[in-house]
Amino acid sequence: MRFAGIFPPICDSMDGHLLLDGCYVNNVSQWGCIEEGDTSRTEAEEVAGDGEVEGEVEAEGETEVEESSEAAAARERDRQMRAQASIKEREKEVQRALATSLRDRDKEREYHKRDEAVQHFNALLADLVRNPDLTWREAKKQLKKDHRYKLAELLSKEDKERLFSQHISVLSSKRRDKLRALLTELGVTSTARWREVKDQLQQQPTAPVYASASQMEREFREYQRDKQSSAKAALRQLLLECRAITHRSFAAVKESPAALNAITDTLQHDTRYTALEHAPGERLQTIMAHLEELHKKGPPPPPTASEPTRRPK
Repeated sequence: MRFAGIFPPICDSMDGHLLLDGCYVNNVSQWGCIEEGDTSRTEAEEVAGDGEVEGEVEAEGETEVEESSEAAAARERDRQMRAQASIKEREKEVQRALATSLRDRDKEREYHKRDEAVQHFNALLADLVRNPDLTWREAKKQLKKDHRYKLAELLSKEDKERLFSQHISVLSSKRRDKLRALLTELGVTSTARWREVKDQLQQQPTAPVYASASQMEREFREYQRDKQSSAKAALRQLLLECRAITHRSFAAVKESPAALNAITDTLQHDTRYTALEHAPGERLQTIMAHLEELHKKGPPPPPTASEPTRRPK
């Protein structure tokens, strides 16, 4: 049997054997042996190839594990960095809140100190300054002589002068109210003469003291003006309450004086009308102004005109 055409020889040996792809073949070799040897060699090669593949897979697996470990480590580092950044930001917030709290506490402490200084200074003013005609320069000399003046050292000059002005304003109001109460008690009208009223006040031991007679006279004139204005306002309210007066009264008075007499007869029993007995001209003027105003407005609307429409239940 010839194998040259099927298995080309790799090399010729000295003893006449042929090497067939790693197998020695001679003229007595059998095909089963040759096939078995070749199969074993092929299997060995396959096993070696599988080993190489498994090695490559293991290498790739190790690479993936290393990459996964690095990614996990990177994520952990990132998490720790975020946690540290969050802690630092929280510390900053705490510091800011603490600083704000300290500032508020300092402000509150300063406010209480200033409030105490104001109270001390007001108490000093109440004890030493009782004349509303006293000037700030005069009062300051008296205040500095008192040891309590140092308790108000937190206050500026402007603050002290402002508190002094407020104190003087209160004293002036009290003195004015006292004078007006005395004038009302004496029955002084809005047409009284100052010379007569002045003599009456001088005889009153409770009369308030003014720096000058002219200053007291100004207070008296203001009292008369306010009293007159109050009397007119009371008369206008009386005219609004009088049902005998309508929008037709103005025309009726223009046609006949008897209509005006009828109105005054209705009003003369009320003290709000008699309060202006000393000024009949102003009283009549107030009445006519009210009648003319009603005449211009015309008849009043029906009682239901201004009420909202009600749906039947």
